Amino acid sequence: MEIALAQIRPAKADYAENLKRIGAVMAQVGGWPRPPGLVIFGETVMSGYFLEGGVRDAVVTAGTLFRDLQAVHEAAGVAPMDLCLGFYEARRGRIFNSALYAEMGGDNPGIRHVHRKVFLPTYGMFDEERFVDAGTTVQAFDTRWGRAAILICEDVWHSAAATIAALDGADFLIVPSASPARGIEPTASGSINSKDAWERIVRRVAEEHGVYLALVQIVGFEGGKGFQGGSALVGPDGVVLAEAPVLDEAIVTGRFDRRRLMQARADQPLLSDLEVALPHLLRASSDTARPAVAIDGPSGAIPRVEPSTPAAHPVVTPAAAVDPLAINAPLVERWLVAFLREEVTRRRGFDKVVIGLSGGVDSATTAALAVRAFGADNVMAVRLPYCTSATESGAHAQVVADALGLDLLTIDISQAVDGYHAAAANGGDSTSRGNVMARLRMIALFDLSAKYRALPLGTANKTERLLGYFTWHADDAPPVNPIGDLFKTQVLALARHLGIPDAIVEKPATADLVQGQTDEGDLGIAYARADLILHWTLSGRAECEIVEYGFSPDEVGLVKRRLDSTHWKRRLPTVAMLSRTAIGESYLRPVDY
Repeated sequence: MEIALAQIRPAKADYAENLKRIGAVMAQVGGWPRPPGLVIFGETVMSGYFLEGGVRDAVVTAGTLFRDLQAVHEAAGVAPMDLCLGFYEARRGRIFNSALYAEMGGDNPGIRHVHRKVFLPTYGMFDEERFVDAGTTVQAFDTRWGRAAILICEDVWHSAAATIAALDGADFLIVPSASPARGIEPTASGSINSKDAWERIVRRVAEEHGVYLALVQIVGFEGGKGFQGGSALVGPDGVVLAEAPVLDEAIVTGRFDRRRLMQARADQPLLSDLEVALPHLLRASSDTARPAVAIDGPSGAIPRVEPSTPAAHPVVTPAAAVDPLAINAPLVERWLVAFLREEVTRRRGFDKVVIGLSGGVDSATTAALAVRAFGADNVMAVRLPYCTSATESGAHAQVVADALGLDLLTIDISQAVDGYHAAAANGGDSTSRGNVMARLRMIALFDLSAKYRALPLGTANKTERLLGYFTWHADDAPPVNPIGDLFKTQVLALARHLGIPDAIVEKPATADLVQGQTDEGDLGIAYARADLILHWTLSGRAECEIVEYGFSPDEVGLVKRRLDSTHWKRRLPTVAMLSRTAIGESYLRPVDY
């Protein structure tokens, strides 16, 4: 039987549009010379994944979904086919992250199974347990072509779930997923790190249990989180039979062949071995009588073992073994260009963007990404000098504009800054003057945004944001920022890849708010060292461990103090919570809902 893996981009919280897209896929594959008998879509394909409190508005019963799918199948005018897809399900007053398997058309159409996700990730960026209930069962079910089981996303990361399904007779595991892409370090495959991790998991599960496995991801971006794609059909011998690209929409096909299934199980009968051994293992585990374990030595004392000397066993630290901040620059470019197109155009409806071009590497890199995403004609570059701004900064902004084919608008903010300080009856020290400059520049960008309907893009890098080296409601105010999760040294690497002129990449970084100012002079530490300290801190290393990686206690303490003292700059204003419906606490909606 031919199987189609439909890796598509769901429209956020738009049931009707997603139903239309699924109907279009059915019409497309149904018109092939050899149409697939089964079409599989990803997790929550009917609504998008990160809905938070909005999930209650997007739920639908399995019966309603089947009725609507039947209607679009009939409208497509294609042969009968099976369908599996993910949705948020309303059932008996509760909400589940579910996947439906149904037969469409033919003599006996209907729902064959609904699986409700058992393992709900609630860590890091995930918060499923807050918004949906957990399923409690994993079971196989019969189809017109064989016996299958569904595991949704994290379900398959727990080996027990796949084992239960295989012991229940499943020949085929269907795994709808909505996995956000993570990891830009160089890898042997050249792909996204999290995609490689998924491939290792599903290949091991398929081979261990002697089953076919279809992993089907969604793609697109939600609130800055990009879904990785890389859907795959894996054979019962652990071999990848078909694979979709990362980040892009695609339909890939493969074949379910029972002869291959039988051969794989004969060559490696792990499942049959487990079926034989399992009753004995369960009986043994239920035996509560445990023999006492004797510990030799007086009074049961555990013998002490002297530790080896450091000289005998040299330790290779992570800092010495690999550069943890190395990036796969071509992948990052592709990822961020796709992010900009999704967030600016598809999500927010803008065709143009506006960028403050300072002559520094961060704004130059953002501009280069924007040109790749939208074309030079749709990127508005603005130079916003003050009377003390370095001549070099303005010249380098022009170099970048010329290299990218941009028209460069210049707005001198000197009179506005000086006029404010005159009206405020204070001369303004360097800090006050710098903050006013930064906020006036952002006022200008948002004013131009309203005039030309061009969305402002942010240019602050991760290092600046973590160290609080920006003006609140200024540098970090734009609604979309492509480089905000890249450390400064990673931005430099990306800039070199994008062809930003060496004079801009290699010059000392400066906010250019005070004559002679440099970022590293203000911070008291080089970016290359601050970035690594921040990386290890965010990775959970203790200060004493980071010192062992070759940093001084003073350096680590400096970075830690700046990180800990600037959390407020990375959050929205603190609002006194008085009601049961406080915004951001009880009333929760993602930014793109």
